Amino acid sequence: MASIVDRPESIQKLIDGVERYNPENLAVLEGYLADQCKNGTYDLMANLAILKLYQFNPTKAKDDVVCNILAKSLTAIPAPDFNLCLYLLSERSAGVEKLTTLQQLLEQANYVKFWATYNEASYKQLTSQVVGFEDAIRQLIARVITMSHQSIATSVVQSYLALTGDAFATFSKQQQWTQQGDVVVIPVNKDNEAKAIVVRENIKFDQLTKVIGYSNEM
Repeated sequence: MASIVDRPESIQKLIDGVERYNPENLAVLEGYLADQCKNGTYDLMANLAILKLYQFNPTKAKDDVVCNILAKSLTAIPAPDFNLCLYLLSERSAGVEKLTTLQQLLEQANYVKFWATYNEASYKQLTSQVVGFEDAIRQLIARVITMSHQSIATSVVQSYLALTGDAFATFSKQQQWTQQGDVVVIPVNKDNEAKAIVVRENIKFDQLTKVIGYSNEM
């Protein structure tokens, strides 16, 4: 997930109160988005403020800015940020539709198809301004794997991450995964640990006497 940093006071003032509806603030907010794309930080509220201004001032809307906002929100999955941004769009360009396709594939955990689709030039260029986008996506996929598995076939993990060889070995080490034969072993954690389920039924005495009574009548 993209790191969230303290919002600059100058930006806070622009998205507070009536100032958030002033279209003259767009240039500053767009510049702040550009900084997020370069340094890996993420500020959903500031980005939503841009989309809200575009909603009220459609002639000022910039498709490349919208796509950058959506690309950044993809790195926040499973948070609902992408849909929150989508709801503010009056029109959806071809780029927006492509990014929506990527979002749906990630939400469906269809990672193999995600990478196959993403690697098409028309999709990949939509995230080209977001530095570290691919690594951020791999990190969110790794979190899902870590939460849902204690062990998984190496070939499957490689297909999920679109990594092989030394790149895969390095990534696995960063995640503290170990490889045993053809299997990747994942440390036990509170999410992937098997838990016994205890079912308790509390039956009151008067209910029990009714059950016994019914059985005697049969």
